[in-house]
Amino acid sequence: MSVNLARTVDGWWVQAPAGMVPLDLATATTGDLLADREALDSAIQATLAAPDRARPADSLDLLSPVTAPTRVVAQMVNYRSHAVDSGMDPDRVPPAFFRKASHSITGPTGDIIRPEGVEFLDYEVELGLVIGRDLPVGTTVTDEDLPRYVAALVVANDVSARQIQLTRTQFYESKSYPTFTPVGPWLTLVDAADLNRLDTLRLTLSINGQVRQDSTVADMIVRPARALTLLSRFQPLAAGDLLLTGTPGGTALTAPPKPVEKLAALLPPATRWRMFFRRQAGNPRYLHDGDVITATIATADHALDLGTQRTRVIGKSS
Repeated sequence: MSVNLARTVDGWWVQAPAGMVPLDLATATTGDLLADREALDSAIQATLAAPDRARPADSLDLLSPVTAPTRVVAQMVNYRSHAVDSGMDPDRVPPAFFRKASHSITGPTGDIIRPEGVEFLDYEVELGLVIGRDLPVGTTVTDEDLPRYVAALVVANDVSARQIQLTRTQFYESKSYPTFTPVGPWLTLVDAADLNRLDTLRLTLSINGQVRQDSTVADMIVRPARALTLLSRFQPLAAGDLLLTGTPGGTALTAPPKPVEKLAALLPPATRWRMFFRRQAGNPRYLHDGDVITATIATADHALDLGTQRTRVIGKSS
């Protein structure tokens, strides 16, 4: 059964029926917290036995439950609906990964700061897998032993500066500015039964109350066990590392119609990009300063509920 943890400057907290209860475990990093699961489980049981110390969740100033520095790896175009939006055949999308700087991690209620000169800021709600033990290069992960490696789940938003990503083919920079990876509110500890329900998790993202993304994990192309196996061909992971598993369709950026794309391919690159971004400038779905982003991931019955994050976009000079 899942258990929700939270982190503040004062330490870790456990979600109980009466509210958030401080966890009596002096552990600074997510990696250290998850590496000794026996000690963590014992501390959780002891904490839940003392509900008189509970505080309302909204009285806490929550930080990201994934601590930096850590490895942050993301899957590219990993939902069928996102592949269609990107002008790709979902059955022919090759598995692909990219890295994000862990300095981009921020909390679930903070501000997303738009860097100076950055336009076409986009959103991507993502299910994050938090690793609970070493995953050496060459590891094969199956659905059956996925719980050995995935200790927790989190809500994440892969914020993207699209003109940097597209014109420079630079994923690392476009997705790694400070505050470009909101994480939380909860670090949702999961077991085998919870992971067997992944397909029923629904990812929803709204901008100023308007739903933009709404899909279940069943739309995912490369499943978590296979993703970890493919990733471990070249990338080791350790407790506390974060794998972002892709985003559903509904982002601001979509591929142009095929006839337009074919005609644009005949133009010089500078002209092609100028025309593309002129069209994008008229797209109201990109993030604007003052926009409030609400992202949540949960099953319909809320038996598995990763919580809701609310962040606001501001200019760097604000």
